Amino acid sequence: MSINDDEYPLHKAVYMNDVQTLKDIKDKCDLSQKDKHGNTALHLAVILGHKECIKILIDQDAPIKIKNFQGWTPLAEAISYGDRQTIVTLLSTLKKQSSNSMKTRRPHLIKALNDIPNFYMEIKWDFQSWLPFVSRSLPSDVSKIYKKGCNIRLDSTLSGFDDFKWEHGNISFLFLGDHKIGRSFVFMDNQEKYYQKIKKDFKTNVEDEVDLLMSNDIVALQLSTKEIAFHRAHSGWVFKEKRTELINGQFLADFYSISGLCLESKKRREHLTEEDLIENSSILKSFSKPDLKKSNSVETSSNSISDSTTNSNSNLIESEELDSKTVRRKSLPRPPATNLTWYDYINSDKQPCLGRKQVCKDNVKRFKATLGMSQNFPLTTSSLLDILEALAEFKHFNKLKEFIEVKLPPGFPIDICIPILPTITAHITFQEFRYEDNLDDNLFKIPDEYEKMRSDTF
Repeated sequence: MSINDDEYPLHKAVYMNDVQTLKDIKDKCDLSQKDKHGNTALHLAVILGHKECIKILIDQDAPIKIKNFQGWTPLAEAISYGDRQTIVTLLSTLKKQSSNSMKTRRPHLIKALNDIPNFYMEIKWDFQSWLPFVSRSLPSDVSKIYKKGCNIRLDSTLSGFDDFKWEHGNISFLFLGDHKIGRSFVFMDNQEKYYQKIKKDFKTNVEDEVDLLMSNDIVALQLSTKEIAFHRAHSGWVFKEKRTELINGQFLADFYSISGLCLESKKRREHLTEEDLIENSSILKSFSKPDLKKSNSVETSSNSISDSTTNSNSNLIESEELDSKTVRRKSLPRPPATNLTWYDYINSDKQPCLGRKQVCKDNVKRFKATLGMSQNFPLTTSSLLDILEALAEFKHFNKLKEFIEVKLPPGFPIDICIPILPTITAHITFQEFRYEDNLDDNLFKIPDEYEKMRSDTF
């Protein structure tokens, strides 16, 4: 059945590179509308390399985070296309949109935090993997969370993670809801005694991120819960009974086994050179060496990534915007132009190849996770979600938030075992909680002896 030619006027104007029509109708159309392949108009503009259309849509605040039916955002398609300036523009816009979204949600978040009584809480993280050389490097951590009014402090030894890259230290993170937006998020290194205010729109940071994006796989991860089901777990060999445990001697929890939970991962690398692949492979192999545990600092992790982007001299250029010693990735040659008409595209049963031919690897890993739900934990699940929203700067807390947003059995999720990455599972336990009316105000202040980093960026 053919598609009505006028069903996607915005998409058609972009596909035809009809800039004037696009300008005439941009205010009347839904910029988040997806065509039959799940592409927004911005997806098409990026895939086809229609730069003037991209600018018009970006100026109209077209969404960057939205995914097509294959799971790719316009930013992912821009990395595949390989035009550096387009990637910079989309990444900068994504940061701006994320910041604006936080500003919109902020009044609700501040009110929700103020409504929760002040408390102290500990969350234990144990990371596990079925890969032996990965398992040797996985850390554990006890996150300490203090909440007073609309302010939150997180103390941790694990500041973040990425696949095979772990960032350790003695760090604190402050969400200061009673401060202005630009001063709300503060990162503190308690070993080096410095602090950074976290912002999202610093240009140099964007340029560095673009170098990383252009020199590594395009990755899409999704924790699928479409077929998720919860079943009461049982214990005992002969006389089986429903599994119930007392967590930390305080909170009684009913345990469930979780089925239908899977982690879908996709990787694309059509934009990478043979040199990139060799370099990235050597970095990956280096993590299987026995001295992996010694490489446990933020600096080691970031240097490893940086090396992978600066050693491929044939793909680097000097940046004119920064100092003369800074080198940047070049744009890739344009992909061949498609010979498909708009009618061919919109009536195709499958997503046709319009840009660079994809080199894609899909992986779906199913998990049998466990969950302990407590009826007598003092905090509610909805309150926890508000707290995790303030802590979402840390990837593992954001993953926890995504899981808890699933409709769970009755109670509070006090003990959780969930996949974080395709090869890594996290066992999370809320091991202590108590209300605290007399928390020290200094917990939510930057110590006088801490120095501010030169750049105001995290």
